[in-house]
Amino acid sequence: MTQSRTLSESSASGHGSEWWRTSVIYQIYPRSFADANGDGIGDLAGITSRLDSLADMDIDAIWLSPFFTSPQKDGGYDVSNYCDVDPLFGTLADFDKMVARAHELGLRVIIDLVPNHCSDQHPWFQQALNAAPGSPERDRFIFRDAPAGALPNNWESVFGGPMWTRTAAPDGSPGQAYLHIFDSSQPDFNWHNEEVRAMFRDVLRFWLDRGTDGFRVDVAHGMIKAEGLPDFTPPAHGDSMGGDEVLAPWWGQDGVHEIYRDWRQVLDEYEGERVLCAEAWVSPLELMAKWVRDDEMHQAFNFPYLGTEWDAPALRQVINDSLRAFRAVGAPSTWVLSNHDVVRHASRLALRDDNPQGEGIGPLTPNHPDPARGLRRARAASALMLALPGGAYLYQGEELGLPEAMELPDAARQDPTWFRTNGERYGRDGCRVPIPWEAAAPAFGFSASGESWLPQPASWKRYARSEQAAQPDSTLNMYRSLLRLRRENQLGSGDVQWLETGSEQLLALRNRAVTVIVNFAGQRAELPGQLAGLPVLQASAEQSRPGVIEAESALWLGAERR
Repeated sequence: MTQSRTLSESSASGHGSEWWRTSVIYQIYPRSFADANGDGIGDLAGITSRLDSLADMDIDAIWLSPFFTSPQKDGGYDVSNYCDVDPLFGTLADFDKMVARAHELGLRVIIDLVPNHCSDQHPWFQQALNAAPGSPERDRFIFRDAPAGALPNNWESVFGGPMWTRTAAPDGSPGQAYLHIFDSSQPDFNWHNEEVRAMFRDVLRFWLDRGTDGFRVDVAHGMIKAEGLPDFTPPAHGDSMGGDEVLAPWWGQDGVHEIYRDWRQVLDEYEGERVLCAEAWVSPLELMAKWVRDDEMHQAFNFPYLGTEWDAPALRQVINDSLRAFRAVGAPSTWVLSNHDVVRHASRLALRDDNPQGEGIGPLTPNHPDPARGLRRARAASALMLALPGGAYLYQGEELGLPEAMELPDAARQDPTWFRTNGERYGRDGCRVPIPWEAAAPAFGFSASGESWLPQPASWKRYARSEQAAQPDSTLNMYRSLLRLRRENQLGSGDVQWLETGSEQLLALRNRAVTVIVNFAGQRAELPGQLAGLPVLQASAEQSRPGVIEAESALWLGAERR
């Protein structure tokens, strides 16, 4: 039976203990979570019907990827109306019901806002296409003149191909080109334009007035471009969303911070600790921390942590760097291992080759990850992450141990990356396949009709929630146990004390009354003497005997027996 918590009960109280500082937030990709009307695409009513299952996990909030009106060229990240629900997902009334039910269960609701760009079907962009160069309509976007046969600069889109698309003049001759960091159907706004800034203030208030508790801000490092739009060639093996040592002129420019200081003032008008979380792929961590200064955003995804390989010294270093950088600006570090843009960590952590963000993996990817090793490492990595102070984000399905869906047929793929690179990069479809709920149901319970917008692997039957619920050692029940222990021991507001283990392959830390040790080696190890007698609260793998830690696994240990 679901035990409801009020929003006040799910928050800490007092200065410096706002709910978002220690929160566990569960990401929902709406089209792949639950389908209530049987069309094969998840919807808001489906989300509402499954909220009890999430409340049972001791999470604090849900974050929904975009559900706004959209042509769906990029999974809803191409918005044509920021103040309505796409009929694909339901109605505004469905949104209101979902928020009301979430709040009844003690869950806050965060929604995805996409301010860097809109859809080419947005009324403003259609007006711009029909207006003259230099007009107010075109000034809402980034249009530039360019000689025939050339483009304004050499910038390449995140999805492959040029970052510019040329328009045609009324007489059919070549016209101006417009900038799009992503697909040509996603023109970038000109954030130096006051009309754009005013429109987004209105969008914020529209959703805040409907009870929304905050916003995850898409591409929060991309809205301002370097003066003069200079040519730039990124590193050959860099991540498409940024995060490289040298900033691209379209990422991480200082002007974005003025925008977020303005937005913070809007959110502070509302009661209930409304929050902003940045998707900012920048490094080093000291630069990322600028997004969460006390008058800007509240959280920023810790992408350097997500991108760290299965390596004990590297993880210790990034944890130390994260805590230091975020605390320097009075913000919590926010940890994350998977989301809708990266290979699921139950596969990624077992990859033997470099896989830049957005590349994806598929049937022809060399050196496929070993599924058993991937799951083993993923469970241990999750156990480590959930022991860390600050906030944590979970991506739907990771609590089931879902791997990347690698064997999708080419004809089923929908990610723009696949098309813009002519199939050279698989893109993100593999982490977006609808999740399994009931092993014996059509579409594994995702949709009563059996329809599914991306095909679900037959092997996912064993990952279904119904299969795992009754298995004490399942990944689902491991997550439930860890989340309960995290809340009971208030680990989110704790601190990290490193413990020496005598081995580079063993990483151990203490946070309040919980000690966590992770074995990164491919063979079991003896527990260090000071830990050998501590009671096991939760193990990520079945232990062969007391006093040892299994290969590629983690243990949560309690206080010493008296």
